[in-house]
Amino acid sequence: MHTIADLIQQHPDTANAIGAPGREWMTYGDLKSLAQTVRVSLRSAGVGAQDRVAIVLPNGPEMAAAFVTVAQSATTAPLNPAYKEDEFAFYLEDLKARAIILEAGYDGPARAAAERFNLTIIELTATEPAGTFNLSTETKGDAADTAPASDDVALILHTSGTTSRPKIVPLLQSNVAASAENIRASLALTPDDCCLNVMPLFHIHGLVAAVSASLAAGASISCAPGFDALKFFGWLEEIDPSWYTAVPTMHQAILARAPRNAEIIKNARLRFLRSSSSSLPGPVMTQLADTFGAPVVEAYGMTEAAHQMCCNPIEPGRQKPGAVGVPAGPEVRIAHEIENRLVEGIGEVSISGPNVTPGYEGNSEANEKNFFEAEGKRWFRTGDQGAFDEDGYLALTGRLKEIINRGGEKISPLEVDSILSDHAAIAQCVTFAVPHAKLGEEVAAAVVLKEGQEATDRDIRDFASERLAAFKVPRKILILDEIPKGATGKLQRIGLAEKLGLG
Repeated sequence: MHTIADLIQQHPDTANAIGAPGREWMTYGDLKSLAQTVRVSLRSAGVGAQDRVAIVLPNGPEMAAAFVTVAQSATTAPLNPAYKEDEFAFYLEDLKARAIILEAGYDGPARAAAERFNLTIIELTATEPAGTFNLSTETKGDAADTAPASDDVALILHTSGTTSRPKIVPLLQSNVAASAENIRASLALTPDDCCLNVMPLFHIHGLVAAVSASLAAGASISCAPGFDALKFFGWLEEIDPSWYTAVPTMHQAILARAPRNAEIIKNARLRFLRSSSSSLPGPVMTQLADTFGAPVVEAYGMTEAAHQMCCNPIEPGRQKPGAVGVPAGPEVRIAHEIENRLVEGIGEVSISGPNVTPGYEGNSEANEKNFFEAEGKRWFRTGDQGAFDEDGYLALTGRLKEIINRGGEKISPLEVDSILSDHAAIAQCVTFAVPHAKLGEEVAAAVVLKEGQEATDRDIRDFASERLAAFKVPRKILILDEIPKGATGKLQRIGLAEKLGLG
Protein backbone atom coordinates (compact mmCIF):
# COMPACT_ATOMS: atom_id res chain seq x y z
CA MET A 1 0.00 0.00 0.00
CA HIS A 2 1.68 3.22 -1.16
CA THR A 3 -1.20 5.67 -1.67
CA ILE A 4 -4.61 6.41 -0.17
CA ALA A 5 -6.22 5.10 -3.40
CA ASP A 6 -4.45 1.76 -2.82
CA LEU A 7 -6.12 1.43 0.60
CA ILE A 8 -9.60 1.51 -0.94
CA GLN A 9 -9.35 -0.16 -4.34
CA GLN A 10 -8.91 -3.70 -2.97
CA HIS A 11 -12.32 -3.92 -1.23
CA PRO A 12 -15.62 -5.25 -2.68
CA ASP A 13 -17.95 -2.59 -4.06
CA THR A 14 -20.97 -3.85 -2.12
CA ALA A 15 -19.39 -3.57 1.37
CA ASN A 16 -20.39 -0.66 3.65
CA ALA A 17 -17.72 2.05 3.90
CA ILE A 18 -18.90 5.35 5.41
CA GLY A 19 -22.11 6.07 7.32
CA ALA A 20 -23.64 8.30 9.96
CA PRO A 21 -26.30 7.97 12.64
CA GLY A 22 -29.78 8.03 11.06
CA ARG A 23 -28.51 7.72 7.46
CA GLU A 24 -27.96 5.04 4.81
CA TRP A 25 -24.47 3.63 4.25
CA MET A 26 -22.14 4.64 1.45
CA THR A 27 -20.56 1.50 -0.05
CA TYR A 28 -16.98 1.06 -1.24
CA GLY A 29 -18.36 1.17 -4.78
CA ASP A 30 -19.96 4.55 -4.03
CA LEU A 31 -16.67 5.78 -2.56
CA LYS A 32 -14.61 4.68 -5.58
CA SER A 33 -17.09 6.30 -7.95
CA LEU A 34 -17.14 9.53 -5.88
CA ALA A 35 -13.34 9.68 -6.06
CA GLN A 36 -13.59 9.74 -9.87
CA THR A 37 -16.22 12.51 -9.98
CA VAL A 38 -14.23 14.56 -7.42
CA ARG A 39 -11.17 14.27 -9.64
CA VAL A 40 -13.09 15.55 -12.66
CA SER A 41 -14.46 18.50 -10.62
CA LEU A 42 -11.02 19.41 -9.23
CA ARG A 43 -9.26 19.18 -12.59
CA SER A 44 -11.89 21.37 -14.26
CA ALA A 45 -11.37 23.89 -11.44
CA GLY A 46 -7.68 23.99 -12.34
CA VAL A 47 -6.57 21.94 -9.32
CA GLY A 48 -3.71 19.54 -10.09
CA ALA A 49 -2.18 16.60 -8.20
CA GLN A 50 0.28 18.81 -6.28
CA ASP A 51 -2.12 21.66 -5.55
CA ARG A 52 -3.41 22.24 -2.03
CA VAL A 53 -7.09 22.17 -1.20
CA ALA A 54 -8.28 23.44 2.18
CA ILE A 55 -11.39 21.64 3.49
CA VAL A 56 -13.65 23.42 5.97
CA LEU A 57 -16.67 21.25 6.72
CA PRO A 58 -18.54 20.19 9.85
CA ASN A 59 -17.71 16.79 11.33
CA GLY A 60 -19.57 13.96 9.68
CA PRO A 61 -19.54 11.54 6.75
CA GLU A 62 -19.12 14.23 4.08
CA MET A 63 -15.97 15.51 5.78
CA ALA A 64 -14.58 11.94 5.94
CA ALA A 65 -15.44 11.25 2.29
CA ALA A 66 -14.10 14.65 1.16
CA PHE A 67 -10.74 13.95 2.80
CA VAL A 68 -10.47 10.46 1.31
CA THR A 69 -11.55 11.42 -2.21
CA VAL A 70 -9.76 14.78 -2.53
CA ALA A 71 -6.56 13.12 -1.25
CA GLN A 72 -6.70 10.78 -4.27
CA SER A 73 -6.45 13.80 -6.58
CA ALA A 74 -4.63 16.60 -4.72
CA THR A 75 -3.16 17.64 -1.35
CA THR A 76 -5.74 18.01 1.41
CA ALA A 77 -5.57 20.59 4.21
CA PRO A 78 -8.49 20.11 6.63
CA LEU A 79 -9.04 23.13 8.91
CA ASN A 80 -10.98 23.57 12.15
CA PRO A 81 -14.39 25.07 11.24
CA ALA A 82 -14.36 27.00 14.54
CA TYR A 83 -11.49 29.27 13.46
CA LYS A 84 -12.03 33.03 13.19
CA GLU A 85 -11.39 34.88 9.91
CA ASP A 86 -7.83 35.94 10.80
CA GLU A 87 -6.96 32.37 11.82
CA PHE A 88 -8.28 31.03 8.50
CA ALA A 89 -6.32 33.74 6.70
CA PHE A 90 -3.10 32.74 8.49
CA TYR A 91 -3.49 29.03 7.66
CA LEU A 92 -4.65 29.53 4.07
CA GLU A 93 -1.72 31.82 3.32
CA ASP A 94 0.78 29.69 5.22
CA LEU A 95 -0.11 26.44 3.44
CA LYS A 96 -0.38 28.19 0.04
CA ALA A 97 -3.85 26.83 -0.68
CA ARG A 98 -5.03 26.85 -4.29
CA ALA A 99 -8.70 26.13 -3.51
CA ILE A 100 -11.08 25.68 -0.60
CA ILE A 101 -14.08 23.36 -0.18
CA LEU A 102 -17.01 24.81 1.78
CA GLU A 103 -20.61 23.74 2.36
CA ALA A 104 -22.98 25.19 -0.24
CA GLY A 105 -24.63 28.28 1.24
CA TYR A 106 -21.90 28.81 3.86
CA ASP A 107 -21.08 32.48 4.28
CA GLY A 108 -18.80 32.48 7.33
CA PRO A 109 -15.23 33.51 8.14
CA ALA A 110 -13.56 30.79 6.03
CA ARG A 111 -15.20 32.18 2.88
CA ALA A 112 -14.22 35.74 3.81
CA ALA A 113 -10.61 34.64 4.35
CA ALA A 114 -10.57 32.67 1.07
CA GLU A 115 -11.83 35.73 -0.80
CA ARG A 116 -8.94 37.79 0.62
CA PHE A 117 -6.54 35.55 -1.33
CA ASN A 118 -8.79 35.03 -4.37
CA LEU A 119 -8.86 31.27 -3.76
CA THR A 120 -10.99 29.01 -5.95
CA ILE A 121 -14.10 28.34 -3.86
CA ILE A 122 -15.63 24.90 -4.36
CA GLU A 123 -19.08 24.34 -2.87
CA LEU A 124 -20.12 20.94 -1.53
CA THR A 125 -23.75 19.83 -1.45
CA ALA A 126 -24.44 16.67 0.56
CA THR A 127 -26.70 14.04 -1.02
CA GLU A 128 -27.71 10.49 -0.03
CA PRO A 129 -26.44 8.03 1.09
CA ALA A 130 -24.19 9.38 3.86
CA GLY A 131 -20.88 10.75 2.62
CA THR A 132 -21.94 11.33 -0.99
CA PHE A 133 -21.91 14.88 -2.33
CA ASN A 134 -21.74 17.08 -5.41
CA LEU A 135 -19.09 19.73 -5.97
CA SER A 136 -19.79 22.95 -7.87
CA THR A 137 -17.14 25.39 -8.99
CA GLU A 138 -16.28 27.73 -11.82
CA THR A 139 -14.35 26.09 -14.65
CA LYS A 140 -10.83 27.51 -14.65
CA GLY A 141 -9.26 25.38 -17.33
CA ASP A 142 -8.32 21.72 -17.06
CA ALA A 143 -5.34 20.75 -14.92
CA ALA A 144 -3.24 17.75 -15.98
CA ASP A 145 -5.08 14.58 -14.96
CA THR A 146 -2.25 12.76 -13.23
CA ALA A 147 -2.80 10.79 -10.03
CA PRO A 148 -0.74 11.66 -6.94
CA ALA A 149 2.28 9.36 -6.51
CA SER A 150 3.41 7.76 -3.25
CA ASP A 151 5.93 10.58 -2.63
CA ASP A 152 3.39 13.37 -3.24
CA VAL A 153 1.93 15.18 -0.23
CA ALA A 154 -1.52 13.79 0.69
CA LEU A 155 -2.24 15.78 3.83
CA ILE A 156 -0.98 18.99 5.38
CA LEU A 157 -1.60 19.78 9.03
CA HIS A 158 -0.12 22.34 11.39
CA THR A 159 1.32 21.61 14.82
CA SER A 160 -0.66 23.11 17.68
CA GLY A 161 1.77 25.98 18.20
CA THR A 162 1.33 26.16 21.97
CA THR A 163 4.78 27.66 22.47
CA SER A 164 5.72 28.96 19.01
CA ARG A 165 4.39 29.66 15.53
CA PRO A 166 2.56 26.53 14.25
CA LYS A 167 4.79 24.39 12.04
CA ILE A 168 3.61 22.93 8.71
CA VAL A 169 3.66 19.11 8.70
CA PRO A 170 3.42 17.61 5.19
CA LEU A 171 2.45 13.92 5.16
CA LEU A 172 3.10 11.97 1.98
CA GLN A 173 0.66 9.51 0.42
CA SER A 174 3.07 6.78 1.56
CA ASN A 175 3.15 8.16 5.14
CA VAL A 176 -0.66 8.06 5.49
CA ALA A 177 -0.96 4.64 3.80
CA ALA A 178 1.78 3.17 6.03
CA SER A 179 0.20 4.55 9.20
CA ALA A 180 -3.28 3.30 8.25
CA GLU A 181 -1.81 -0.18 7.69
CA ASN A 182 0.09 -0.03 11.01
CA ILE A 183 -3.11 0.80 12.91
CA ARG A 184 -5.14 -1.81 11.03
CA ALA A 185 -2.56 -4.45 11.98
CA SER A 186 -2.18 -3.42 15.62
CA LEU A 187 -5.96 -3.42 16.18
CA ALA A 188 -6.49 -6.59 14.09
CA LEU A 189 -9.21 -4.79 12.09
CA THR A 190 -11.20 -6.86 9.59
CA PRO A 191 -14.12 -6.11 7.20
CA ASP A 192 -16.47 -7.16 10.05
CA ASP A 193 -15.39 -4.20 12.20
CA CYS A 194 -17.35 -0.97 12.49
CA CYS A 195 -15.90 2.17 14.07
CA LEU A 196 -18.01 4.91 15.64
CA ASN A 197 -16.03 8.10 15.02
CA VAL A 198 -16.49 10.95 17.50
CA MET A 199 -13.09 12.57 16.84
CA PRO A 200 -12.81 15.84 14.88
CA LEU A 201 -11.85 15.23 11.27
CA PHE A 202 -9.45 18.17 10.99
CA HIS A 203 -7.05 16.28 13.28
CA ILE A 204 -4.70 13.35 12.58
CA HIS A 205 -6.33 11.05 15.18
CA GLY A 206 -9.72 10.99 13.45
CA LEU A 207 -8.41 11.20 9.88
CA VAL A 208 -5.95 8.30 10.15
CA ALA A 209 -6.81 6.13 13.19
CA ALA A 210 -10.56 6.15 12.66
CA VAL A 211 -11.15 6.81 8.94
CA SER A 212 -8.04 5.66 7.04
CA ALA A 213 -7.33 2.56 9.18
CA SER A 214 -10.97 1.43 8.86
CA LEU A 215 -10.86 1.84 5.08
CA ALA A 216 -7.51 0.02 4.91
CA ALA A 217 -9.25 -2.96 6.54
CA GLY A 218 -12.33 -2.85 4.29
CA ALA A 219 -14.29 -2.11 7.47
CA SER A 220 -17.04 0.48 7.99
CA ILE A 221 -16.98 3.78 9.85
CA SER A 222 -19.98 5.73 11.11
CA CYS A 223 -19.17 9.43 11.53
CA ALA A 224 -21.01 11.29 14.26
CA PRO A 225 -21.37 15.08 13.99
CA GLY A 226 -18.77 15.47 16.75
CA PHE A 227 -18.46 14.28 20.33
CA ASP A 228 -21.57 14.61 22.49
CA ALA A 229 -21.65 12.67 25.78
CA LEU A 230 -25.46 13.05 25.91
CA LYS A 231 -25.91 11.41 22.49
CA PHE A 232 -23.07 8.89 22.63
CA PHE A 233 -25.07 5.99 24.08
CA GLY A 234 -27.88 6.50 21.57
CA TRP A 235 -25.31 6.24 18.77
CA LEU A 236 -23.77 3.19 20.44
CA GLU A 237 -27.17 1.48 20.39
CA GLU A 238 -28.06 2.50 16.83
CA ILE A 239 -24.71 1.93 15.09
CA ASP A 240 -23.65 -1.12 17.16
CA PRO A 241 -19.93 -0.48 16.54
CA SER A 242 -17.16 -2.94 17.36
CA TRP A 243 -14.87 -0.10 18.52
CA TYR A 244 -14.45 3.60 18.97
CA THR A 245 -11.40 5.82 19.50
CA ALA A 246 -11.29 8.97 21.61
CA VAL A 247 -9.14 11.24 23.76
CA PRO A 248 -9.12 10.71 27.55
CA THR A 249 -11.46 13.63 28.31
CA MET A 250 -14.11 12.04 26.06
CA HIS A 251 -13.70 8.64 27.73
CA GLN A 252 -14.12 10.31 31.12
CA ALA A 253 -17.32 12.05 29.99
CA ILE A 254 -18.64 8.71 28.68
CA LEU A 255 -17.80 7.01 31.99
CA ALA A 256 -19.71 9.69 33.90
CA ARG A 257 -22.89 8.78 31.99
CA ALA A 258 -22.33 5.01 31.91
CA PRO A 259 -24.38 4.08 35.02
CA ARG A 260 -27.61 5.41 33.51
CA ASN A 261 -26.95 3.54 30.23
CA ALA A 262 -26.15 0.10 31.68
CA GLU A 263 -28.62 -1.75 29.42
CA ILE A 264 -27.13 -0.27 26.23
CA ILE A 265 -23.62 -1.16 27.45
CA LYS A 266 -24.73 -4.71 28.22
CA ASN A 267 -26.04 -5.18 24.65
CA ALA A 268 -23.07 -3.45 22.93
CA ARG A 269 -20.71 -5.56 20.81
CA LEU A 270 -17.59 -3.47 21.48
CA ARG A 271 -14.51 -5.59 20.82
CA PHE A 272 -12.20 -2.92 22.27
CA LEU A 273 -11.99 0.80 23.08
CA ARG A 274 -9.04 2.89 21.92
CA SER A 275 -7.53 5.97 23.55
CA SER A 276 -4.89 8.29 22.14
CA SER A 277 -3.64 11.90 21.74
CA SER A 278 -2.84 12.36 25.45
CA SER A 279 -2.07 10.08 28.38
CA LEU A 280 -4.97 8.04 29.75
CA PRO A 281 -4.82 7.88 33.57
CA GLY A 282 -4.43 4.26 34.74
CA PRO A 283 -7.58 4.31 36.93
CA VAL A 284 -9.64 5.54 33.96
CA MET A 285 -8.34 2.69 31.77
CA THR A 286 -9.27 0.15 34.43
CA GLN A 287 -12.72 1.66 35.02
CA LEU A 288 -13.47 1.77 31.27
CA ALA A 289 -12.46 -1.89 30.84
CA ASP A 290 -14.63 -2.93 33.80
CA THR A 291 -17.60 -0.86 32.63
CA PHE A 292 -17.62 -2.03 29.00
CA GLY A 293 -16.22 -5.53 29.53
CA ALA A 294 -13.72 -4.93 26.72
CA PRO A 295 -10.00 -4.17 26.57
CA VAL A 296 -8.98 -0.50 26.51
CA VAL A 297 -6.10 -0.07 24.08
CA GLU A 298 -4.02 3.03 24.70
CA ALA A 299 -1.96 4.20 21.74
CA TYR A 300 0.64 6.92 21.30
CA GLY A 301 0.57 9.16 18.27
CA MET A 302 1.44 12.55 16.89
CA THR A 303 0.95 14.48 13.66
CA GLU A 304 4.57 14.09 12.49
CA ALA A 305 4.18 10.28 12.61
CA ALA A 306 0.90 10.36 10.62
CA HIS A 307 -0.49 9.45 14.05
CA GLN A 308 0.46 6.08 15.58
CA MET A 309 3.88 5.23 17.03
CA CYS A 310 3.10 2.78 19.86
CA CYS A 311 0.03 0.79 20.84
CA ASN A 312 -0.90 -1.54 23.69
CA PRO A 313 -1.45 -5.08 22.36
CA ILE A 314 -5.06 -5.84 21.38
CA GLU A 315 -5.21 -9.25 23.11
CA PRO A 316 -7.26 -9.11 26.34
CA GLY A 317 -5.14 -8.81 29.46
CA ARG A 318 -2.04 -7.44 27.70
CA GLN A 319 -2.87 -3.75 28.19
CA LYS A 320 -0.71 -1.95 30.75
CA PRO A 321 -2.27 1.02 32.57
CA GLY A 322 0.15 3.93 32.48
CA ALA A 323 2.03 2.64 29.41
CA VAL A 324 1.44 3.79 25.82
CA GLY A 325 2.24 0.32 24.50
CA VAL A 326 4.90 -1.31 22.36
CA PRO A 327 6.25 0.01 19.04
CA ALA A 328 3.43 -0.38 16.50
CA GLY A 329 4.74 0.59 13.08
CA PRO A 330 7.85 2.76 13.24
CA GLU A 331 11.00 1.86 15.12
CA VAL A 332 10.89 3.59 18.51
CA ARG A 333 14.07 4.30 20.49
CA ILE A 334 15.27 6.58 23.26
CA ALA A 335 17.67 9.41 22.34
CA HIS A 336 19.93 11.57 24.45
CA GLU A 337 18.05 14.79 25.16
CA ILE A 338 20.88 17.02 23.89
CA GLU A 339 23.32 14.91 21.89
CA ASN A 340 22.35 13.24 18.61
CA ARG A 341 22.70 9.63 19.72
CA LEU A 342 20.50 6.76 20.90
CA VAL A 343 20.73 5.68 24.54
CA GLU A 344 19.31 3.16 26.99
CA GLY A 345 17.13 4.21 29.93
CA ILE A 346 15.21 7.49 30.14
CA GLY A 347 15.48 10.15 27.46
CA GLU A 348 13.69 11.64 24.45
CA VAL A 349 11.43 9.27 22.54
CA SER A 350 12.53 9.16 18.88
CA ILE A 351 11.09 7.36 15.86
CA SER A 352 12.12 6.20 12.40
CA GLY A 353 9.93 4.63 9.71
CA PRO A 354 7.83 4.99 6.55
CA ASN A 355 4.99 6.78 8.37
CA VAL A 356 7.24 9.66 9.53
CA THR A 357 6.99 13.07 7.78
CA PRO A 358 9.98 13.92 5.57
CA GLY A 359 10.29 17.18 7.57
CA TYR A 360 8.63 20.46 8.42
CA GLU A 361 7.95 22.67 5.44
CA GLY A 362 9.95 25.89 5.14
CA ASN A 363 11.49 25.52 8.59
CA SER A 364 15.12 24.43 8.38
CA GLU A 365 15.74 25.43 12.02
CA ALA A 366 13.00 23.09 13.31
CA ASN A 367 14.24 20.28 11.02
CA GLU A 368 17.80 20.65 12.29
CA LYS A 369 16.57 20.55 15.89
CA ASN A 370 14.11 17.65 15.50
CA PHE A 371 15.78 15.25 13.04
CA PHE A 372 19.13 13.49 13.35
CA GLU A 373 21.06 10.56 11.87
CA ALA A 374 22.13 7.59 14.00
CA GLU A 375 22.85 3.92 13.32
CA GLY A 376 22.31 4.51 9.60
CA LYS A 377 18.75 5.85 10.00
CA ARG A 378 16.99 9.19 10.17
CA TRP A 379 15.31 9.80 13.53
CA PHE A 380 12.62 12.26 14.58
CA ARG A 381 12.64 13.64 18.11
CA THR A 382 9.08 13.60 19.49
CA GLY A 383 9.64 16.07 22.34
CA ASP A 384 8.37 13.44 24.79
CA GLN A 385 10.43 12.02 27.61
CA GLY A 386 10.06 8.33 28.42
CA ALA A 387 11.62 4.91 28.87
CA PHE A 388 10.91 1.26 28.02
CA ASP A 389 10.17 -1.19 30.83
CA GLU A 390 11.46 -4.77 31.05
CA ASP A 391 8.54 -6.01 28.90
CA GLY A 392 9.22 -3.53 26.08
CA TYR A 393 6.31 -1.21 26.89
CA LEU A 394 6.95 2.53 26.60
CA ALA A 395 5.96 4.75 29.52
CA LEU A 396 6.00 8.52 29.04
CA THR A 397 7.14 10.82 31.82
CA GLY A 398 5.89 13.96 30.03
CA ARG A 399 6.55 16.46 27.29
CA LEU A 400 10.09 17.76 27.77
CA LYS A 401 8.79 21.33 27.64
CA GLU A 402 6.04 20.44 30.14
CA ILE A 403 8.36 18.93 32.77
CA ILE A 404 8.06 21.18 35.84
CA ASN A 405 11.40 22.54 37.12
CA ARG A 406 10.83 23.44 40.77
CA GLY A 407 14.10 24.97 41.93
CA GLY A 408 16.10 22.29 40.09
CA GLU A 409 13.79 19.39 41.06
CA LYS A 410 12.25 17.92 37.88
CA ILE A 411 8.61 16.80 38.23
CA SER A 412 6.62 14.80 35.68
CA PRO A 413 3.08 16.21 35.51
CA LEU A 414 1.88 12.81 34.27
CA GLU A 415 3.06 11.17 37.47
CA VAL A 416 1.11 13.67 39.59
CA ASP A 417 -1.95 13.26 37.32
CA SER A 418 -1.91 9.49 37.85
CA ILE A 419 -1.87 9.90 41.64
CA LEU A 420 -4.63 12.52 41.72
CA SER A 421 -6.77 10.38 39.36
CA ASP A 422 -6.87 7.71 42.08
CA HIS A 423 -8.78 10.07 44.42
CA ALA A 424 -12.37 8.81 44.71
CA ALA A 425 -13.88 12.28 44.19
CA ILE A 426 -11.82 13.36 41.16
CA ALA A 427 -13.25 12.94 37.66
CA GLN A 428 -10.55 14.81 35.75
CA CYS A 429 -7.26 16.50 36.53
CA VAL A 430 -4.30 18.18 34.89
CA THR A 431 -1.04 19.11 36.63
CA PHE A 432 0.86 22.13 35.32
CA ALA A 433 3.56 24.66 36.18
CA VAL A 434 2.89 28.10 37.61
CA PRO A 435 5.57 30.81 37.81
CA HIS A 436 7.30 31.23 41.19
CA ALA A 437 9.53 34.15 42.15
CA LYS A 438 12.23 32.07 43.91
CA LEU A 439 11.86 28.51 42.57
CA GLY A 440 11.17 29.45 38.95
CA GLU A 441 8.20 27.08 38.76
CA GLU A 442 5.78 25.59 41.27
CA VAL A 443 3.38 22.66 40.93
CA ALA A 444 -0.34 23.32 40.49
CA ALA A 445 -3.29 21.12 39.52
CA ALA A 446 -6.75 21.84 38.13
CA VAL A 447 -9.38 19.24 39.01
CA VAL A 448 -13.02 18.54 38.20
CA LEU A 449 -14.96 16.58 40.83
CA LYS A 450 -17.29 13.69 40.04
CA GLU A 451 -20.99 14.47 40.08
CA GLY A 452 -22.31 14.40 43.66
CA GLN A 453 -18.80 14.15 45.18
CA GLU A 454 -17.14 16.67 47.47
CA ALA A 455 -13.50 17.40 48.30
CA THR A 456 -11.56 20.49 49.35
CA ASP A 457 -8.19 21.54 48.01
CA ARG A 458 -6.79 20.57 51.43
CA ASP A 459 -8.30 17.05 51.15
CA ILE A 460 -6.69 16.60 47.77
CA ARG A 461 -3.29 17.88 48.89
CA ASP A 462 -3.36 15.57 51.91
CA PHE A 463 -4.21 12.63 49.62
CA ALA A 464 -1.28 13.52 47.31
CA SER A 465 1.08 14.03 50.26
CA GLU A 466 0.62 10.41 51.35
CA ARG A 467 1.65 9.15 47.91
CA LEU A 468 4.17 11.67 46.55
CA ALA A 469 7.44 13.21 47.70
CA ALA A 470 6.79 16.62 49.25
CA PHE A 471 8.30 18.59 46.33
CA LYS A 472 5.88 16.92 43.86
CA VAL A 473 2.69 17.76 45.80
CA PRO A 474 0.72 20.57 44.10
CA ARG A 475 0.96 23.73 46.18
CA LYS A 476 -2.14 25.07 44.45
CA ILE A 477 -5.26 23.05 43.67
CA LEU A 478 -8.03 24.66 41.62
CA ILE A 479 -11.41 22.94 41.75
CA LEU A 480 -13.21 23.84 38.50
CA ASP A 481 -16.47 22.99 36.76
CA GLU A 482 -14.50 22.47 33.57
CA ILE A 483 -10.83 22.47 32.59
CA PRO A 484 -10.01 24.48 29.42
CA LYS A 485 -9.34 22.16 26.45
CA GLY A 486 -7.83 22.46 23.01
CA ALA A 487 -9.76 22.13 19.74
CA THR A 488 -9.51 18.32 19.76
CA GLY A 489 -10.67 17.91 23.35
CA LYS A 490 -7.17 17.47 24.78
CA LEU A 491 -6.28 19.02 28.13
CA GLN A 492 -3.43 21.45 27.56
CA ARG A 493 -0.81 22.09 30.23
CA ILE A 494 1.21 24.71 28.40
CA GLY A 495 -0.39 28.12 28.84
CA LEU A 496 -2.92 26.81 31.38
CA ALA A 497 -1.53 28.96 34.22
CA GLU A 498 -2.08 32.03 32.09
CA LYS A 499 -5.59 30.94 31.04
CA LEU A 500 -6.54 30.48 34.68
CA GLY A 501 -5.13 33.84 35.73
CA LEU A 502 -2.05 32.39 37.46
CA GLY A 503 0.55 33.62 34.95
